[in-house]
Amino acid sequence: MLKDLLKWYAEDFKDPMVLDPPEWFKSFIFCEAFLQMPFFPIAAYAFLKGGCKWIRTPAIVYSTHVATTLIPILAHILFHQFPVKPHPGPQTNWERWLLVSIYVPYLLVPVLLLLTMLLSSKYNPTSKPGSTSGKAKKKN
Repeated sequence: MLKDLLKWYAEDFKDPMVLDPPEWFKSFIFCEAFLQMPFFPIAAYAFLKGGCKWIRTPAIVYSTHVATTLIPILAHILFHQFPVKPHPGPQTNWERWLLVSIYVPYLLVPVLLLLTMLLSSKYNPTSKPGSTSGKAKKKN
């Protein structure tokens, strides 16, 4: 059943990377399985509970890692000359952009998460001008 779904997706959307992944793509799959997947339940807990500022650093690491992996994937889709056999890849610009549209949410969501972690005062507390931190206060 799952193999049939994967085959349908690869054939209809011309994504040969899921049926015959290049070695570099396999390294991304490995990272996804052992680095990214454990992050999901931790992040879900932190965001559902709310107010968990400790999620900031793991979320920054996760989002920058995922966004960085998408750059070579998207470049591969747009510029690689895919073979027609055994697993046909995108041949026309329309097929390439269709496949890009499937992968681009995996870039946009991490970038939005990164911006949230960097710019939101909820996760990025800044000290007020003129105030000193607890470590910098003079002991009397």
